[in-house]
Amino acid sequence: MNDWIAIGMLAVVGLSIPLGMMVVSYLIRPSVPETSKRATYESGEIPTGGTRIRFNIQYYMVALLFVVFDIETVLLFPWAVVYQDALASPEYGLLEALGPMLLFVAILMVGLAWAWRTGAVQWAQTRTQAASDTDRQ
Repeated sequence: MNDWIAIGMLAVVGLSIPLGMMVVSYLIRPSVPETSKRATYESGEIPTGGTRIRFNIQYYMVALLFVVFDIETVLLFPWAVVYQDALASPEYGLLEALGPMLLFVAILMVGLAWAWRTGAVQWAQTRTQAASDTDRQ
């Protein structure tokens, strides 16, 4: 039972420190209401245009693909380290050691093929692709 008391106290301390810091900062911060604080860009420049800017979705697709394949690399390294030990072990065969990682890489390759086919990894269009896109519209 003493272990649970220690875990409970750790949770209380872990929650009370950030909450206490937020309360103290709320109490001691200066509060000067100004209309310029509500401006979109408040460093002396007069804002022009709207605040809604459309970003190219390609940035997000590249970032998402980077994260997916970065995680793949992170998962491949530990597997590569224990692969030979798993093969040397009598209870694991080649299929048990290699199969899950091959399945994992195959799923990622299907995802990469889909992203490639839909044009998610294609940053710029050639003139013929741009012309075919305008013909479709």
